[in-house]
Parts: sequence; structure tokens; C-alpha cells
Amino acid sequence: MTQRMRRRVLVAGTLVAASVAGTSRVSAAAGGQAKIALVLKSIADPFTVAMANAAQNYQKHYASQFVLTIRGTANESDPAGQIRMVDDMIHARMNAIVIAPTDSRALTAAVARGIKAGIIMITIDNPLDEAAQNDAHISVPFVGPNNRKGAMLVGNYLASKLKAGDQVGIIEGNVADRNAQQRTVGFSDAMNAAGVRVVAVRSGEWEYGKGRDVASRMLAQNSQLRALMCANDNMAMGAVDAVRDAGRSGGVFVTGYNCLEEVRPLIADGRVLASVDQFAERQAVFGVDVAVKAVSEGRRQSELSAVIETPLELVTR
Repeated sequence: MTQRMRRRVLVAGTLVAASVAGTSRVSAAAGGQAKIALVLKSIADPFTVAMANAAQNYQKHYASQFVLTIRGTANESDPAGQIRMVDDMIHARMNAIVIAPTDSRALTAAVARGIKAGIIMITIDNPLDEAAQNDAHISVPFVGPNNRKGAMLVGNYLASKLKAGDQVGIIEGNVADRNAQQRTVGFSDAMNAAGVRVVAVRSGEWEYGKGRDVASRMLAQNSQLRALMCANDNMAMGAVDAVRDAGRSGGVFVTGYNCLEEVRPLIADGRVLASVDQFAERQAVFGVDVAVKAVSEGRRQSELSAVIETPLELVTR
């Protein structure tokens, strides 16, 4: 990360921590307020709710400088719905659209339409697929954490509780999502380095119910399984219940990712060994902050940095 990027991340993080107090460092877009759209994933997901709330709070403190429109899908896997939302925001002539893509490839064409219309396009939480961007001849900044690094933080901590030759399973997110892919790679990296065997990798599609079902099948098919590594906390909570239902509580570690408020009690009592806090609130504020700054400075899409990395923190008992 460049020094300039680091300063921008630190400034945005300070604003979140201080309830966005003080004087804004961005000026209003030429001709009035900048029009910013935030297009999110499932509005039923606590992680998405945290993003939306933080973005709304940020805008309230700088209402004279930009207006914010927030949209979200009904569930985690609705790229068609998200594409419609992006197209609606393009037709509404937004100055910038910040999006957490439900699918790293499927959203590329819609994002490219936005860029062609002269709208600044930013991704948070889940980057667009690099090959898809190249095919579309676009470059879309990703404001968010290094998911592979975050998964390795969890995996390395889990490895300290295991021994070489132990068996683990990975419950990944939507396989089309770049962040899901990177978390699976990070988990695998950590297990390979520790000599631990990954005996099953299946998608729980980010959801509690599907995560629970996948975990139940893995436990039934692998009697020696010592851990379930889950790519988000929703699936980890499902895995915890699957472990309990299988009568294997205390014998199978469960790890998560996101550190939702709902999973913290499970970490405290040991049902979840570890999770990673990727600071949903900061991601949303960082993304909006980058978009507003780009609009206020009159920058072109091609002039924006490809990656602005945000913090991660391992959370354990």
C-alpha cells in the first residue's frame, strides 16, 4: 500500500472510530452534492447491515457534500437482482457506485456499463474477477482486506491446535466469488504448511442452513474429521449446530470469518475456535470515501488505484 493510500485508510478508520466527528477532508462535487450509490449483498445478513449503517452514519455527518442511495439484494446469491440495481443507479446518473458484488464475474458487464456512462465504479468486500476485468477492458478498484491473508490467520491458529496428519474440511462461500476463492486458498495454504490433510471442500453458499447441511455431510462421511473451516460466520454457526447434532462437540474445531456479533458468544465459550474481523463498517466507509474523493477531484476510472487494502484482525477466545 502506498503512503498516500495508507493515510486515506487511516483517516477513514479514524472517522469510523470517532463516530465521524470533525471536519470532512472532501469537498462537494462541482455543481452541488455528489450522488453516490452503495449496492450491497443480502440485506438480511448482519455483515451487510453493519456496512449499510456505517455508510448512512458517515453520510449524515457530511450531508452537505454528498447524497447516498443504498440498495441490497434479498439473499446472498442474486446476481441478476444486483445487476438490475446497478443499471437503475446508472440510469439515475449517479456520480459513483460502490458495490459489494454477489458474483465476481456476473457483475462485470454491469460495472463496465457504469464506467462507459462516466460513473466511478468501486468494489468492496468482494473484488471483480481479474480475467473478467481484462476481457471487459476495465479496471475497478477493490477497497477491502486481503482475504487470503485473513484465512491464513485463522488457519495458522487452528494448525497450532492440530497435529500433522489430522483431517479437516473447508466450507467455502459462493465458488464464483473472488473472496470465497481466496479464503479457500488461504485455509489450504495454512493446512499444507502444517501437514494437515484437507479431506473435503464444499460450498455452503455463505448461508447458515446450507453451511449446516454441508457440515453434517462432512461429519457423516469423515469420522476422523478434526476441524471445519468456514468462510464466513453464518456457515460457522451452522457448522457448530451440525457438530452438536452429530454428538461431536468438543471433538471438532469450528472456525469462522467476519467476527459477527452473533458469533462472539460462541468464541467466548469455545464452540467457535477463531474468526477474523474484517471490519465491515470500515470497508463501507472506506469505499464511499474513495468514491467521493474521486468524484470531487474529477478523477477518471483509469486513474484510480487497483487495490486499497483494509485491516484484518484475528479474534480468538
